[in-house]
Amino acid sequence: MASLENGEQAPRAKKGFAKLGAAATRLRSQTGFWLGALLQPAIDLSLRTSPGLRTRIIEFPGLSLPRSELDVLVDQLRIVAAKTLPQESLTYGIFSGEPERLARAVVTLICEEETGRPIAFNALSVMDVTLDGRPVEVTHLGLVMVDPDVRGQGLSWVLYGLTALVLFARDGLRPKWISNVTQVPSVVGMVSDTFSDVYPSPLPGARQSFAHLQLARGILARHRAVFGVGEEAGFDEARSVITNAYTGGSDALKKTFEVAPKHRNAIYNEFCARELDYARGDDVLQLGRIDLAGARRYVMSEVPHGSLPALLAASAMLALQRLVLPLVYWLDDTRAYGSLRPRRNDAEGAR
Repeated sequence: MASLENGEQAPRAKKGFAKLGAAATRLRSQTGFWLGALLQPAIDLSLRTSPGLRTRIIEFPGLSLPRSELDVLVDQLRIVAAKTLPQESLTYGIFSGEPERLARAVVTLICEEETGRPIAFNALSVMDVTLDGRPVEVTHLGLVMVDPDVRGQGLSWVLYGLTALVLFARDGLRPKWISNVTQVPSVVGMVSDTFSDVYPSPLPGARQSFAHLQLARGILARHRAVFGVGEEAGFDEARSVITNAYTGGSDALKKTFEVAPKHRNAIYNEFCARELDYARGDDVLQLGRIDLAGARRYVMSEVPHGSLPALLAASAMLALQRLVLPLVYWLDDTRAYGSLRPRRNDAEGAR
């Protein structure tokens, strides 16, 4: 009986060791992934945002990606854009494939998990502007495009807020200025509902501060190319409306009011119809901030409950990155990081 029991126990023990080995392998894999994320200087994050769809966020791909990977990314963006834009429009800005055009961009790309087919993207841009005599960064919400075959599948929360939230978490939860140029009522409403201190907006209490005005002037003076607005376009400062906006590369994006997607809250549709001349081609230039209050509103009202765990885990890791990286740089005395210089070794000291 004893030998039989020992014979039965041996396979069980092997199975137990196999399970432990598999668990250890998974742990090593997860540990490696998160350590890589913590030590990554620029964001390159991939997460499952809904069943069957995977979203990748790449910060400054023109600098962080090798040329071969950058070409693949640009091809994926063109595939989505080709569904709605004429072929000749796929050569300006981010579609050009020039690294300098993507050096200050943050690209959010949604692909089908099974096939890898790109179906939507958002290309944010980081703009340097002066506020009260000091340089600040404004994150422009940028160009959003969705394959017409998949519209209405609840992708807006990813395309219009996820990347801003990720950048907010990575930068230590410090309030960040955002900008948005659009004539689409649904987008005007999304920005007004999601972010804080937004102007212009039809919501009660919305007002233009001197900070809004300074930033708007700086953006129009230096960064028109970011959103394809020509030099001949005018700017109504009091209303923060760009007049005749579709003359600098974004011509194919001009819409009529009837075609522009509407918001479920009629206040935004009425606001756009009242403030914008669609025949001329006007846009609002919205400015606001993402802060803790805005992040909470976004998470509670926009993010599907099934996507919350992955999003919160990624945000926590990015926030932790802000704390861990300076310590790693400080402890590594063999390489230079910014103003930190490597310690001279004995051989160098003897020279």
